[in-house]
Amino acid sequence: MKVMDKTISQITVPTPFAVGDVHIYLLKGDLLSIIDAGVKTKEAWETLKEQLKRMGYFPKDIEQVILTHHHPDHIGLIDQFPRAERIIAHANVDPWIQRDELYLQHYKQFFEKYFSLSGIPETFLPYLNKLSAPLNYVGKGELTRFIDEGDELPGHPGWQVIDTKGHAQSHLSFLRKTDRLLVGGDHILEHISSNPLMEPPSPGESIEFRPKPMLQYRRNLQKCIDLRVDCVLPGHGQVVQKPKSLIENRLKKQQERADKVFDLLITQPQTPFQLCTQIFPRQFKNQIDLTMSETIGQLDYLENEGRITKKTEDGKLIYYAN
Repeated sequence: MKVMDKTISQITVPTPFAVGDVHIYLLKGDLLSIIDAGVKTKEAWETLKEQLKRMGYFPKDIEQVILTHHHPDHIGLIDQFPRAERIIAHANVDPWIQRDELYLQHYKQFFEKYFSLSGIPETFLPYLNKLSAPLNYVGKGELTRFIDEGDELPGHPGWQVIDTKGHAQSHLSFLRKTDRLLVGGDHILEHISSNPLMEPPSPGESIEFRPKPMLQYRRNLQKCIDLRVDCVLPGHGQVVQKPKSLIENRLKKQQERADKVFDLLITQPQTPFQLCTQIFPRQFKNQIDLTMSETIGQLDYLENEGRITKKTEDGKLIYYAN
């Protein structure tokens, strides 16, 4: 537990995931809120209660839960606060905390189609049955209010909601306008670059309208420079002071990774999966979701830059260098 200033404190709880510990923020204002809610394990719950108690609070004192995004290490304990009648986040969080079966089916069907379109062999299809496994660590609830870019954070005058999609299609950050302090979720982490993760388009939209998270991520990193963010309180790891140089370095390294993908396409046209196996020869078998998200993100970037073109041939996407 770290008291950042008189209105905000950082609580750190364990997770069973490779990412390690996750931060929750206690925010004082017109309401007593927490930003993010860890993961639903006994260890995380006991740690959270202990750290709240050290600050003179109990779970029943929390009046509002605010979420940066829908990933399980951030929404696990949302149903553990008996007086928190308000749960607020981007609308795209709602299907996950409601366990919306129709949406989860839509999610799985998108990846079935996109895996096939990307040239991924059928041997990887059993992975899709594991997509819902993280829900075992997720609390159940329903958003009471949707928030988005430009809104003021309810109960906390002076805090502005910032759209930071990329890592997730639900991702929001919260900027304190007086000193440019950003509660950034997983948007900006000091020790590692966040993965812009693939997600399906809205239900009813065709696969061609899927989000392009790498482009969103780059745009929203630049937005943080434009907003003159001075300090980032992250979802994991160390506080990031003066993040401009870190952001610029991340943007540069992403361009360098895209250049390597382009070099592979100069040799011959390829499917996303063929590229993935060359970019991540050791990781792709066990992390097909993360490695394909990164590969397709780089392809989206190169296509947006006009450096490559894609065609569909025999039911597979083939990318060509221009």
